[in-house]
Formats: sequence, C-alpha cells, structure tokens
Amino acid sequence: MELTTVKIEKPDEINFVLGQSHFIKFGLAFCESSGATLVRWTGTDNEMIELAKRNALALASGHSFILFLGAGFFPINILNTLKMVPEVCRIFCATANPVEVVVAETGQGRGILGVIDGAKTKGIEGDQDISWRKGFLRKIGYKL
Repeated sequence: MELTTVKIEKPDEINFVLGQSHFIKFGLAFCESSGATLVRWTGTDNEMIELAKRNALALASGHSFILFLGAGFFPINILNTLKMVPEVCRIFCATANPVEVVVAETGQGRGILGVIDGAKTKGIEGDQDISWRKGFLRKIGYKL
C-alpha cells in the first residue's frame, strides 16, 4: 500500500466540503468507485464546477465528493442539511483553509484516510485571543 497526499487547489477565499457518500445524488463532483468510475458533476457556477471536477479527479478516491461554495457562502450554513442527506456517510472537512488529503492506494483503488486542515497549532490562547475570538464570532453573527 502506498500513502500519498493530494493538495486541494482553490483560491484562498473559497470554502469547500469534502465528504464520502454511498451513492450519487448530490454535489458538484463525485468519484464513482464501480462501473464507469468517472467523476460525475453538476452545479450552478462554472468556476466552482471546474474546481470540483479538477480536485475530484486528483483525489480519484471511490465514493468521495467535493463541493465548492462561491465567495461569501460558508459551509456552516449548509453542513447540517448536507449531513442529513441519506447518502452522505462522512464529512472529512468543511473549510477555506489550505488542505492536504491523505490518500491510500492499493491494487484495487484509492481511499481517503483523512485530511490535514490548515497549519499546526502553535500554542494556547490567552485573554486577548479569547476577546478577539468572541468579538469576531459576534461580528459575523454567531453567538458564543
């Protein structure tokens, strides 16, 4: 078995959701793991569709899906609804951070083991950090 990472390519301000499902009923790009084993895709914005197709093909991991959201749209607003779709088995991440996806490949195919979402933690927040965090969350409409 070989382990590799696949870097997600996207503009900095673009959020996305990476998950796994057991059937194709949704999303912008979905990697089939049987039959024709194609990337199936749909969407309403050509730029987001192209990001999804390109990244899904790079992942090439069975039954995974990747959904890109245009600037100004955030995963927190759709995540619970997305998780309620019967076909969705797992969400690996929902972020605008730089992400590397850890992929295992065997003679049979490829699968996502996990993600590296953003940078390594550098320390523990202090009082000033807590104040900034709470202010930011209130500013964007999320209470704490």
